[in-house]
Amino acid sequence: MKKFSLALVCIVLSGFSVGQALAQQTMQDLQFMIQGGSYLGVGVREVDAARAQALKLKEERGVEVTSVEPGSPAEMAGLKVGDVVIEFAGENVQGIDQFVRLVREMPAGRKVKLAVWRGGSTANLTATVGTRKSAIAQKMPKIELPQVWIPDIPHPTTTWRTASLGVEAEALEGQLAQYFGVTNGVLVRSIIEGSSAEKANLKAGDVITKVANAEVNTPRELSRQLKDYEGKTAQLTVVREHKEVLVNVTIAAEAGRGGGRMGGRVEFISE
Repeated sequence: MKKFSLALVCIVLSGFSVGQALAQQTMQDLQFMIQGGSYLGVGVREVDAARAQALKLKEERGVEVTSVEPGSPAEMAGLKVGDVVIEFAGENVQGIDQFVRLVREMPAGRKVKLAVWRGGSTANLTATVGTRKSAIAQKMPKIELPQVWIPDIPHPTTTWRTASLGVEAEALEGQLAQYFGVTNGVLVRSIIEGSSAEKANLKAGDVITKVANAEVNTPRELSRQLKDYEGKTAQLTVVREHKEVLVNVTIAAEAGRGGGRMGGRVEFISE
């Protein structure tokens, strides 16, 4: 993305409000923009069950490389379109959200090890994390601007529908997690009518922190843990009104496989 206007920025930020319609076309082609700070210079997307099978991955995890910026740290490290990044700096890569965080938190100039799935086997690469000013900072001339009123811009959030449970949820962290009385977990935003969640009396505003004894920090992790309970009863640890309760949920045997993000296509690339 060499050129873009303020209007385009607003579209990217506010476009999540129409994510449900876009998600019907493509639920896994989610990409994110990195325009400043630490970066690799790649475009990536989620690896769903279908892609994992097509790529012969042993597990449904990692992020698939969809583009590599010429001259970027990613290109110099040998990353190629079609690679699946499964480890970054020694951590297993579970999805885009985590991958973005790992890249952003890595200091520029640091050499990191990457494990990628390529053509049916694992390759180990080393990348030197780069740094770059935003495209606006690079290309905008220094000018005196009059004082103007700038309206609040909605902060984009990503909602994940966990079909097997019947909820729409999002990861919970930071100040919002403190508000709900947890350090992290999965916030239930809404309950699907007639779902397993509704039958178990789960409520919007509940925070799911565990499935059995396994902690869950993202909706993706929640979906993965629930796969083992189709046709069975799963015990969820839920924080409701700052109190921890146990909720038993029977997951229907015919439940859909996994979940899907409610969002459109947003590329995770450097400008």
